[in-house]
Amino acid sequence: MEQIQHTIETLFSASPEQTPENFRPIFNEFIKHLNTGRIRAAEFDGEKWQVHHWVKKGILLGFRYGQMTDYSGDRFPFFDKDSYPLQTITIHQKVRIVPGGSSIRSGAFLAPGVVIMPPAYINVGGYVDSDTMIDSHVLVGSCAQIGKRVHLSAGVQIGGVLEPIGARPVIIEDDVMVGGNCGIFEGVIVRRRAVLAAGTILTASIPVYDLTRQQILKGNKEQPLEIPENAVVIPGSRPLEKSAFARRYGLHGYCAIIVKYRDSRTETATALEDSLR
Repeated sequence: MEQIQHTIETLFSASPEQTPENFRPIFNEFIKHLNTGRIRAAEFDGEKWQVHHWVKKGILLGFRYGQMTDYSGDRFPFFDKDSYPLQTITIHQKVRIVPGGSSIRSGAFLAPGVVIMPPAYINVGGYVDSDTMIDSHVLVGSCAQIGKRVHLSAGVQIGGVLEPIGARPVIIEDDVMVGGNCGIFEGVIVRRRAVLAAGTILTASIPVYDLTRQQILKGNKEQPLEIPENAVVIPGSRPLEKSAFARRYGLHGYCAIIVKYRDSRTETATALEDSLR
């Protein structure tokens, strides 16, 4: 793996004017390991999440040197870089894909037990761990990391990131429940067993008010916004008091609110998961 990383770092720093002779062999090996989960854009080292910036460089090389190709079949037009065809999933991978228009791009990893409802899209660099449910109209963006036994409900958008290289991917840890039409972007980390109510939006700049612990959570350039373990988060609003105009018209801005931490009643509400697998 160190040889792949070294070669990718070297190729990324080289002039992009001409495709290097050794690009295809090393890129094909790189994609193979992304597809099997041996290479990831980010990994938990036991203490914190480590982002592998070289992996994003490898993905970007595929766009830099890939050639436009006509992949069109009988049913729909499909034109993309030849470095990123749709991934072929086999029965031996033990991934359940319900028919209806879902797409998994080459360079994404799906662990055994994943269920995908149509239509859904998983982009290059995405990592979806075992027994996770990907519901209808879900996007798992480039390099997003999704843990075990997660439920991404219908319409959920998980933001992707390739550039800038140093930007963090979105990370959803194990046993998280994400309600319908939620959006999680800009490197947010949602810790284990958290529950996001339908319509919750999380970004690096949106404040999260923790009613239980009486804290305000925010992200910054050094540290991502982190939703604590077991937190139950709902969409909310706050008055825009600094503006006389906003006060005059009673305007509010969006925020997210942690209303409690997961308890036995929350467990009952999420118990449906086991019956769907």
